[in-house]
Amino acid sequence: MPDPGTLLRSRAYVRLLALAAVIGAPISALAYGYLKVVQQAQRGIFQHLPGTLGFGSVPAWWPLPWLALSGALTALAIARLPGTGGHSPADGFHPAGTVAPIDLPGILLASLATLCLGAVLGPEAPLVLLGSGLGALATRLVARDAPDQAVAAIAAAGSFAAIGALMGSPLLAAFLLLEAAGLGGAMVGVVLLPGLLAAGIGSLVFVGLNSLTGFGELSLALPDLPPIGHPTATWFLYAFGFGLLLPVAGVAIFAAAKAVRAHARRRMSLALPLLGLLIGGLAVGFGQVTGRPATDVLFSGQTALPGLVGGASSWSVGALCALLAAKGIAYALSLSGFRGGPIFPAMYLGAAAGILASRLPGLPLVPAVAMGIGAMSATMLGLPLTSALLATVLLGADGTDVLPVVIVAVVVSHVATAHLTPRAEPAPASPGAAHPPIGVMRAPRPPSSMGGCAPPASTIPPR
Repeated sequence: MPDPGTLLRSRAYVRLLALAAVIGAPISALAYGYLKVVQQAQRGIFQHLPGTLGFGSVPAWWPLPWLALSGALTALAIARLPGTGGHSPADGFHPAGTVAPIDLPGILLASLATLCLGAVLGPEAPLVLLGSGLGALATRLVARDAPDQAVAAIAAAGSFAAIGALMGSPLLAAFLLLEAAGLGGAMVGVVLLPGLLAAGIGSLVFVGLNSLTGFGELSLALPDLPPIGHPTATWFLYAFGFGLLLPVAGVAIFAAAKAVRAHARRRMSLALPLLGLLIGGLAVGFGQVTGRPATDVLFSGQTALPGLVGGASSWSVGALCALLAAKGIAYALSLSGFRGGPIFPAMYLGAAAGILASRLPGLPLVPAVAMGIGAMSATMLGLPLTSALLATVLLGADGTDVLPVVIVAVVVSHVATAHLTPRAEPAPASPGAAHPPIGVMRAPRPPSSMGGCAPPASTIPPR
């Protein structure tokens, strides 16, 4: 194995860092535009369009046709375009290997149809895939004879750049992708550095575009939280409760998603519109029962999360239970066939569970929300370290105070999930696969103009 220090000092590695910095800015700008398109489409379709068409208010049935259209367009992208629209989110969050540029249109169409029209998934997984494909494309355009390892390194940097600001911190984004890929050992720094550089530049791009466009923040944050004090023994007891109960819900969501997916795959063009109608029906039913907007059930919950926590006192216990049931089922149905990421719906459900638990004695709102987010994320992502960071970074200055109890909730949740999840039989390798398995880097090729500067081959089994 090459010495990491030798690689860091090589000219080829410096050129790799320079290319990562160069591609970070445009990919981040495209990611910013992608997020803005999703945000504006959601608002336009579900808030402004009814009035434009002459409705005095949003009709109760409004989500139904849009969710059916979402299913039809997603199925079209999966069945007719290369790349199957990206990976199935029912398998959890995994950073893919290098995405072929030819797969980008299908990933883009499937994810926009999913996210813009109301399915309960987030933008992080499509951004990772789109960033990877754009990074690979940029590398091939700059150096056609670049070795596969160099292409893989810049593709990974493209993924970092695409989600660096979305996660609230370039470091959190880097940590997420690093833990999800299962990388470790002496080469971690060599692998991480190009992506971290691209993510940092991407965050600067987001800040600049926010200032120029006036669109405001598109990244994760919970502002204006009440003071919480210091952890108590009661908080630690509640942390065990979160860690034991939320995995039951999370494992059930995944089990339902995979069961539905097994049937939906047979007739995708028919199944996904029907699933969309079911998701829309859940949203309509929730709105009719609670009197709250049906959109509380739809979408990833990323932009709605601050309002959910900030307006926690306005939610009754019954409405919170209805929200958890409707959004949890809609989440499972979305995971089964649509294309998007599982992170933000998991955080939203965890926050809602935390708000519900905060009605119990001795548990303030902020630590309850933090423990709920951490425990649910640990179950749905299988990434305990990232889950603890997600909950604490989201809370800003309050994150430090709640970190000890979040860690307890996350660890208990991760262990409980392992006990609740049946062991999966290892899938046989596909000899005709177009791309390497997740976390697998191709064997090194002889140095070329890129100098063979990417890390050495290593095989990490898929999660």
